[in-house]
Formats: sequence, structure tokens, C-alpha cells
Amino acid sequence: MRKTNKIEAVFWSIALPGFGQILNGQLIKGMLFIFLEFLINVMSSFNKAIMLSFLGEISEAVQIIDYQWLMFYPCVYMFAMYDAFKHAGENTGPFSFLPFAFGAYFVTVGLMYSTKFTIFGVFFGPIFLPMLFLIPGLLVGFLIRYLLKKCQKN
Repeated sequence: MRKTNKIEAVFWSIALPGFGQILNGQLIKGMLFIFLEFLINVMSSFNKAIMLSFLGEISEAVQIIDYQWLMFYPCVYMFAMYDAFKHAGENTGPFSFLPFAFGAYFVTVGLMYSTKFTIFGVFFGPIFLPMLFLIPGLLVGFLIRYLLKKCQKN
């Protein structure tokens, strides 16, 4: 049986947390991530908020989300991606978890500020603002990883 490609595992995990683990042959772990995804998703009304946001009803999306449940989502989601990445293909390099971890941190912060924060007067809400916060989170994670690897060589 062929080893899973790291990018393939991450993309399946983006589609649904747990799919990357199943692809890697970790069925129990994959089913656990899928269960957590559905639990958090249902309890937070996340899919409904996604639908409303994409239809332009962002204020309505803010009203229906249970933020206490949704706060778990970024960490579960990003950890599932990292875990799928880590266990696919060859070994991962040192500090490879940092972009995933900082992505989770920044998305969580974006979620916390999503009810009040605007960018140039545009209200992005609980779906799009956390997605935007992922970009600086990944950049910070890659930068810290780069710096730590550089320090480790010296």
C-alpha cells in the first residue's frame, strides 16, 4: 500500500477533519475527529452560519452561532490537519506544528472579535473574519518555525 502524500492528507482533512486520518489508515482516530467535527458543528450551528454568511446574511449568522461551542472548532480543525500531515509520507521537520498551532490561535482570536471587528468598514462576521485571521496566523507560525530552525543550526 502506498504512503499518503502530506498535501493530499491535509486537503482531505480540510474537507472534513478525520478524513486525513482515515486516508493514513488511522480509522479510530479519524472517526473520533469526524465525531468531534459533527458534535461541535451541530451544537454551534456552524453550518447554518456558513450558509447565511455565504448568502450575505452575516448579522443573522452572528445571532444563531453558539460561540461557547464554536470556540473549540479552530483547535480541533487545525490539530486534525496537523495530525494528518504529521502521519502521512516521510517524517516532518522540526517545528512543523507551528504554522498549524498559530493558525488555530489566530482563527480563535478572529472568532472572538468577529462580532465587533470591521476592516475598512466591512463587517466580515463569524465565518469570514476567522478565515482572514488564518493568513497572519500561518505567516507567524512559518516565521517562528524558520527562526527556530535557524537558531538550532547555530
